[in-house]
Amino acid sequence: MARMNTAMPTSDDFEDILFEVKDNVAWITINRPDTRNAFREHTLDELIHAFKSTRNDASIACAVVTGAGDQSFSAGGDFGAMMKLNWTNAYHWNDRMLGTAMTIRGLPIPVIAMVNGWCMGGGHELALWCDMVIASDRAHFGQSGAKVGACPTVGATQYIPRIIGERLAREMIFLARTFNAQEAVDIGLINKVVPHDDLLEETKKWCETIKGHSGQTIRMTKKSLNHESDELYASWQHGMELLAHVWGSEESMEGMQAFLDKRKPDFMKFRMKNKEVVDQYLDDLANDRNQLK
Repeated sequence: MARMNTAMPTSDDFEDILFEVKDNVAWITINRPDTRNAFREHTLDELIHAFKSTRNDASIACAVVTGAGDQSFSAGGDFGAMMKLNWTNAYHWNDRMLGTAMTIRGLPIPVIAMVNGWCMGGGHELALWCDMVIASDRAHFGQSGAKVGACPTVGATQYIPRIIGERLAREMIFLARTFNAQEAVDIGLINKVVPHDDLLEETKKWCETIKGHSGQTIRMTKKSLNHESDELYASWQHGMELLAHVWGSEESMEGMQAFLDKRKPDFMKFRMKNKEVVDQYLDDLANDRNQLK
């Protein structure tokens, strides 16, 4: 029987990411600095492939994910990709997001987010999927969905309340509040902040510590640590369907186009339009009641 090809990929096998296994650590870098390392469908496919490939080398002790350059970890979803979505084709995007999240959470090794700059929207959700987060003192964290008409239901609504508490989570999501790296440590959103120039070396120290610990224990305890939050899978599925109805809507298109145009979105016009619909309904209801008298 022919043996399945289990050769580890290299960066030459990818377009949107860099991949390297060095000293028993897998290093995965979103390599789209011109878009602040925003991800498109192809990027998510490559992330899934890279993370899954670590299962083929049992000597890998942990994985690190980061963004290329020194400005951004990831700005989240690429608007060019997201503005093509609608209710009919939404699962093509949503399934990839969910697949990336579940691949990271399902790995038997710890995954570290090494945040070197802006970590926003879906990029912040990527960090939430990871086991630990270490950040540069230049980093900022936030959920920008409310500002651009997107819906952060791919981890943010599930995990942020568990990590920083319900009230602060709602402030972070509803008000699109951002936190700098030190604030993020103070509220428990991330593990550690270090000077920007020390980020790589400090991350390597974490990796060396993990390499000195029992891989068997880490595998078992990661599964146990995830047990309760894995029960939130139904919420993920629910969130995907909610998000499917957001994609392609007038509000989401207005929010994303406004961001691209570098202007403030006009979301109030949708509230006023909805008010007209409700007012008409209430008027019709009152008329129906009057006719019954």
